[in-house]
Amino acid sequence: MQDSPDSSHGFRVCQRVHSSGDSRRIGTVNYVGPVEGYSGTWVGVDWDNGEGKHDGSINGVRYFHAKSERSGSLVRAPNLSQGISLLEALEKRYRSKSTNDEEADEMYVLSTSNNRVSVQLVGKDKIQDKLSRFEELTNASLAYMGVSFPGIPYQINTTVPNMKELDLTGNLLSDWKDVGKICGQLPALQALNLSNNLMSPYKSELPPLESIRILVLNNTGADWEQVELLRQSLTAIEELHLIGNNISRVLPMSSSFVQGFNSLRLLNLDDNCIAEWDEVMKLSQLRCLEQLYLNKNCLNSILYPDNGQQDELEATSYKPFQNLHCLLLGDNDIGDLVSVDSLNLFPNLVETRLSENPIADSTSGGVPRFVLIARLAKIKVFNGSEVTPRERKDSEIRYVRLVISRLHANAEEIKQHPRFSELKSLYGIEDERPSTGASGPQTIGSGFLSITLKCVGASMGEKQPLTKKLPATATVGKLKFLCESFFKLKSLKLKLFLQEEGCPLPVLLDNDTSSLMDLGIGNESIILVDEES
Repeated sequence: MQDSPDSSHGFRVCQRVHSSGDSRRIGTVNYVGPVEGYSGTWVGVDWDNGEGKHDGSINGVRYFHAKSERSGSLVRAPNLSQGISLLEALEKRYRSKSTNDEEADEMYVLSTSNNRVSVQLVGKDKIQDKLSRFEELTNASLAYMGVSFPGIPYQINTTVPNMKELDLTGNLLSDWKDVGKICGQLPALQALNLSNNLMSPYKSELPPLESIRILVLNNTGADWEQVELLRQSLTAIEELHLIGNNISRVLPMSSSFVQGFNSLRLLNLDDNCIAEWDEVMKLSQLRCLEQLYLNKNCLNSILYPDNGQQDELEATSYKPFQNLHCLLLGDNDIGDLVSVDSLNLFPNLVETRLSENPIADSTSGGVPRFVLIARLAKIKVFNGSEVTPRERKDSEIRYVRLVISRLHANAEEIKQHPRFSELKSLYGIEDERPSTGASGPQTIGSGFLSITLKCVGASMGEKQPLTKKLPATATVGKLKFLCESFFKLKSLKLKLFLQEEGCPLPVLLDNDTSSLMDLGIGNESIILVDEES
């Protein structure tokens, strides 16, 4: 630590600041005052990125409590910036002619000798000239510019009167009153991004923000109490993003269900801490909600309420999640098929995500994609990819075969497959299938399957496909062993893929203990034989 003039420069506790040389290194002031053994005034900062020097104590003296053991620093005031106004940031971003900025923005490619070759952007001067005419500016990105306050009242509107989209990601704003002043000066503003601004809790109402359609509050510390207070101002909000705010509970203000938000179509609650489905149900009466994102939470079940399950639902003719067509649930802790089946009860659901849940991990007791598609009758987009009519048909047929093979061992299992009878009838699949064995027709569970094996490995050479009659109980591991013998591949480590008609990519058979019947592989299937890379 080096001495510098004794001045606090007006810093205050809870103020947001950034390093003078790096506007992306942001922290919160937790202490202003002397440090034992050093002259002058020091500023204690808890850095957002956790890259400090200590936990707020030095030489046994505690000056503040940092959030982690090494996220705190004691810094001389000149090494910190308290930020600039919104208008100053606009000037700096769109009208600055500094050489450093031009060098930083220079476009280049690397030659074969690793030298920079400048690339001239055609029309760059015209674009820059247009952006510098603030009266025409409709979109502005001021991410990590150190904005900490609005600026002179009433100048914002006269400077950028047509602003519709404003990105203020990673600035130093923390007071909702400042946000209200900015929005109040921009009557045309429709989209506002405040991500990575640590917003302080507030209790007073903001002025009506009637023009705001999209509000992004990712990683701002906003809990649901703050959302409820914002609701009174955001009368026309259509998209609300709340990623990474540690939200665990949805707390409606005046009933057991969230009310208002009459225009809200998309609610993004990814990367929070919601563990109980009851919390999600509190959102079920949002009349216009079409998309609900709940990836990276802690949910372990899904439940669509039965008729009459909840008194308050009985009192209304509006079905829960009536207009919801997209529900994303990736990376949670959902592990049961009852939850999967409950998605069929959502009236208009056509897109969902279940990847990175135990139920979708077929290597650890979950089920493969084809089973999930077959059980989800109305889903058209699953885990981010389209479910084509061909994939749905193949998945449902394969699923029926799988269930038939299991019913011979346990007839009670049919209770666990709500769509089985419907699909079995739809495709006209019979329990009995002919076999070429000497004993005549046998069941799919105990008989043989005609399987075509094709070598596709680069070092295997040209080998003619083989069609073999294999027991339905044969495992993937056993089939690999047989392939080594059939094709004389003793020196290679094999991997097998199921090739299905209409599917763009073959399916890896990665569990050596699964049998052909376990995988729903039917008669006349094609299995590709490849080698480990």
